[in-house]
Amino acid sequence: MRHLKAFLVKFTACFALLAIILGGIYGVTLGEVFLISLVLGAVSYAAGDLFLLPRSNNTTASLADFGLAFVVIWAMMANVTPVENVLVPSLIAAAGVAGFEFFYHKYLYRTVLLGGREATREQVQGNLQFQAEVSEELTPARPDVRNDEGDK
Repeated sequence: MRHLKAFLVKFTACFALLAIILGGIYGVTLGEVFLISLVLGAVSYAAGDLFLLPRSNNTTASLADFGLAFVVIWAMMANVTPVENVLVPSLIAAAGVAGFEFFYHKYLYRTVLLGGREATREQVQGNLQFQAEVSEELTPARPDVRNDEGDK
């Protein structure tokens, strides 16, 4: 039920945003905007929100959503709508969707991915783990190499 609610929030916001940008500025019909929003919402929720977001951070997932939104909107507008130049509307709409996605990921992470639980420090920082290698100093393998004190 949490996934359905999160998807409906995403779909509604994308539909409203695309209706303003594509419908209001570029004259795309509401039926075409509905179809683009439905496809974009389904693909983006599955690929970006459920797969990429838990494995990376919000910024990475938002940038990936920008690329995904651009490709989906561009392909759908080129094949479904009678708009001649679809590059600029696709870029503007994808930028708007990516801006929304940045805030939507915070909502999604708290309500769906954590399930209402409090986030631990590792979950807030992301699951990228870095480790530095530490070792003792080793003597040189070649006998003619000297150290700072002049010893061999």
